[in-house]
Amino acid sequence: MGIKKGKNQILVVDDDDAHRTMLRTLLGGWRYGISEADDGSVAVEAVKRSPFDLVLMDIRMLKVSGIEALDQIKVFNPGIPVVIMTAFSSVETAVQALKKGAYDYLTKPLDFDKLKLTIERAMEHTQLKEENRLLKENLGKHFDRQNIIGNSAAMSRLLRTVAQVAPSEATVLISGESGTGKELIAGAIHFNSQRKEGPFVKMNCAAVTETLLESEFFGHEKGSFSGADRRKEGRFLQAHGGSIFLDEVSEMSPGMQVKLLRVLQEKEITRVGGEKVIPVDVRVISATNQTLLDMIKKRTFREDLYYRLNVVRLEIPPLRGRREDIPLLAQRFLKEFTTKNRKKIKGFTPQALDLLVRYDWPGNVRELTNAIERSVVLARSEYLDAEDLSVICDSSRMIPDSLPGVDDVEKDVPLDQVEKATILRTLKSAGGNKSEAARRLGITRKTLHKKLKKYGMMS
Repeated sequence: MGIKKGKNQILVVDDDDAHRTMLRTLLGGWRYGISEADDGSVAVEAVKRSPFDLVLMDIRMLKVSGIEALDQIKVFNPGIPVVIMTAFSSVETAVQALKKGAYDYLTKPLDFDKLKLTIERAMEHTQLKEENRLLKENLGKHFDRQNIIGNSAAMSRLLRTVAQVAPSEATVLISGESGTGKELIAGAIHFNSQRKEGPFVKMNCAAVTETLLESEFFGHEKGSFSGADRRKEGRFLQAHGGSIFLDEVSEMSPGMQVKLLRVLQEKEITRVGGEKVIPVDVRVISATNQTLLDMIKKRTFREDLYYRLNVVRLEIPPLRGRREDIPLLAQRFLKEFTTKNRKKIKGFTPQALDLLVRYDWPGNVRELTNAIERSVVLARSEYLDAEDLSVICDSSRMIPDSLPGVDDVEKDVPLDQVEKATILRTLKSAGGNKSEAARRLGITRKTLHKKLKKYGMMS
């Protein structure tokens, strides 16, 4: 059967003609492009000739078995997902196939719902792997991560946008909860821009009193106020030819907001107590953990300044929204703090890693850093265990191992209401991360999207 472009392509491998015919009809009805092979050797040659998104293959075949074919397919194309079909009595052989790189296995007679779910998950998994591969390939050539750690889907999307935005001259507004790493993202924007040879000046708007903030921004002349015994260059002039990072920009007073707006519009400053107008060539990157649109409604933040700062907006996901990155971050911090404190700690126990991944991390990466450092200092063995972390991680902020059972649901509640409540609860515990919520619910992201639309929960 020829391959039709525009559809996800599946190679069905089975020496049972009737079973192949059934699968061809079923998968075709699900709008997949289908090719067929009646033996493992034929399957291997088909994979070498044509690109497939998935191979659905029986284990027992007359000439070349599914296990043998799997070995050869993985040598030629390690990335292609292979789903094994087997009789219940051959589950042990299917487990062997998993160890050899099979994506999953299904027992005959096939459960069609499970078959569909497995295929959808495998397709999504392949797409995500390819996106990550391209991201790493592209970023590896042209992009300096600036110590940003994370390979999750959420961080991959963010870094792709950063890589696109960095070479431009656009002002960037970075939003996200405290401790998510806004300064790191700002640094990545600067050091991947045309201004990377210029200065990168950082300024925390909440760390300076209102009376001194103007002087910090624009500098002052000698004698301009009490204690000004010499001329001082402000942060904007220090950043000339480079970038300035304004953290906690929401904390500026209305008066300072007006002055910052003027700098963005006119590209010039005047020192406090001075009259000379000084041109400045600075790219502004700002950050906040507040919702500026809400502040605009309350008239505590200027709308015109918001649009000047928000030419490009980047939202950093909270740590609970990219749990796949927690083990990577934990290992990195463990290495850093064992070296710093001259401790000999080899790693984490499985229980400790499970605790780290299930904890809600309200303080995000900053809290995780602190937790690992404290655990390293207090550790008494060569592996950090859950006990070393439990005093740090509040048990009330743990994600449960499983969702409540049937007995926990009120009686006589319509099924769609139960499903909607379960989806809402899972989305909340996943920090709004739809991919993570779908994984916990045992459905694909595409299915979750449909259900959210069905229940009017699309944002």
